[in-house]
Amino acid sequence: MDSSELYHIKQQFVLGAYKTIVSLALPEPNSPTYTPTLLYQARAHVALNDPKSALQVLPADSDNVAVKAATSLAKYVSASQSADKDAVDAALEELRDLAVEIEGDDPEGSEAEKALVRVLAGTAFARAGEVEEALETLGVDTEDLEAVAVIVHIYLSINRPDLARKQFERSKRWAEDDLLLQLIESTIGLATGKDGYSNTSSFYTEQLGNPSLTSPHILTARGVTRILRNEIPEAKSDLDEALTQQEGDVETLAALVVAGGLGAMKKHETEELWTRFVSRHPDHPLVLDVSKKESLFDEYAAKFVVPPSVA
Repeated sequence: MDSSELYHIKQQFVLGAYKTIVSLALPEPNSPTYTPTLLYQARAHVALNDPKSALQVLPADSDNVAVKAATSLAKYVSASQSADKDAVDAALEELRDLAVEIEGDDPEGSEAEKALVRVLAGTAFARAGEVEEALETLGVDTEDLEAVAVIVHIYLSINRPDLARKQFERSKRWAEDDLLLQLIESTIGLATGKDGYSNTSSFYTEQLGNPSLTSPHILTARGVTRILRNEIPEAKSDLDEALTQQEGDVETLAALVVAGGLGAMKKHETEELWTRFVSRHPDHPLVLDVSKKESLFDEYAAKFVVPPSVA
């Protein structure tokens, strides 16, 4: 059973309180909570798009398969940021080797460590666009709730909410009423709009009422939910607060641009924000989508023939 300290760290990680986790002092190396805490801290650095800090805290000479997988994931994210294709391929190959190693006849590591290897490898494969490999590595029949969470995100990313819902319903049969299970349900609700986003909104509001939680991630999620519920001023308030906690977060800024376009900001403020966003994040899905729609509009406008006016 996890210690109370480790349980609290896990809850913070699930809710995206990554800055809180990276600021924690690590236990003594001989403590049974040392390696699990180290892994949460390294993963939090990666989630904050700071893989180099993750590599600094992870011991390079560790024999622990989960630590090795976390190191390879951090190396993959770092190489992706620098567009080093050879390093990207090398990191993915390391994760493939680890995924095979833990399935061998005499694998090292506890069941929890092996499950984490699958989650970290599956996460990297999904980020690399290798969806089938990610799902195979995670195992669609898994009874590891973290793996289910990643699988659900993958299905939602490929517009298969039916399969995401199937994973959630399957998990309810064996998973306890876990915070992560509630988050999975809320994520599906956010993507599908079930019940007018009411359950999703309630979940985020409940978590933000916890005085020990500081999570710009959850604030942004509630802000997006409020945009979808047409609660635009309230959405802007959430997004502004999220940016004070995590300045420059790309997803929060993207949501703020949308809120601005819906009237939360003056037109010139929204245009200035959008111009900066496009300049700094040209490959963001929102930028690519708007660019594609602009091109389609120009294409169809060029083909449009104005009918002669009636005399």
